[in-house]
Amino acid sequence: MVRVGIPRALLYYQYYPLWRTFLETLGAEVVISPLTNRETLAEGMARLVPETCLPVKICCGHVHYLCDKVDYLFIPVIRSVEEKAYNCAKFLGLPDLVKAVVPGCPPIIEPEIDVNLGQRAFYQAIYQAGCFLNWNPLAVKRAFHRAWTVHQGYLRLLQQGLMPPEAFRSLGLVNGEADSLVGHRESHNPVSPRLTIAFLGHPYLVHDAYVSHGAIGLLQGMGVRVATGELLSPPEIRRGILRLTGEQHWSYEGEMVGACGHYLEDEAVEGIIAVAAFGCGPDSLMLEVMQRAARRAERAFMPLILDEHGAEAGLVTRLEAFVDMLERRRRR
Repeated sequence: MVRVGIPRALLYYQYYPLWRTFLETLGAEVVISPLTNRETLAEGMARLVPETCLPVKICCGHVHYLCDKVDYLFIPVIRSVEEKAYNCAKFLGLPDLVKAVVPGCPPIIEPEIDVNLGQRAFYQAIYQAGCFLNWNPLAVKRAFHRAWTVHQGYLRLLQQGLMPPEAFRSLGLVNGEADSLVGHRESHNPVSPRLTIAFLGHPYLVHDAYVSHGAIGLLQGMGVRVATGELLSPPEIRRGILRLTGEQHWSYEGEMVGACGHYLEDEAVEGIIAVAAFGCGPDSLMLEVMQRAARRAERAFMPLILDEHGAEAGLVTRLEAFVDMLERRRRR
């Protein structure tokens, strides 16, 4: 059986159920890299210049782990998932970057997804990816439709309040330690929620417990109900983007700007924490937009910039101070 590796990085938390279902339906054995740890980051940092953003360093670390364990890697080129909105350059050149910096990299299945090219180009990309495992166009089409159904179910579970690892379990997509809830609800002892805080950012930052130092679990342990962007429907995200920027500029802008625009209007949310990676151009612009909007709305807002040198102690102090400020504001 052909073994296909999926790095637990970047778009993993958004599309893992879709990718895994598609590949397994075509007869592949899917191998997932383990949770991010010190070694993962060290391997990525050793292969890239310091100016490279943290998420890409981590992705290269995950790829290095998979290299001698799989026949292929699955790293799609996601150019655009919204009309006239495009992705960050790190997604466009990721397969080429991986080939250049990771020695012994196996062949990469790299379908190019760009909705601006039309439906025909989209299905051609899906078929080209499926051809690595099955030459039958009907088999590839059936596999994709099955995967899309699973993906829609995954999105519904997220909107019901499940974190991605919990949704993976509900869908039966569990790989032991690989899909544990480290950094989320099981790693801390949450108390009854007293506050609601929106914790916003790209899923590869928000839900990677090593990168975020388990911030979601820490907040829950302080008695905070955490609201993420995945709780919102696409129409709510689009309305949030219109409130803050008037139009969408990047494909995954909704994870931050759209969610922020929505939660600024939600009186049940008492504060917003926005997470971004150090050195990320799009994130730096979006943080500025969000911060200005929060200031106009007179809402509590705290940016968190994550990099490879940050320690958990500093993050805990900032979270505790933010929660304490909100509680004092509520008492007044």
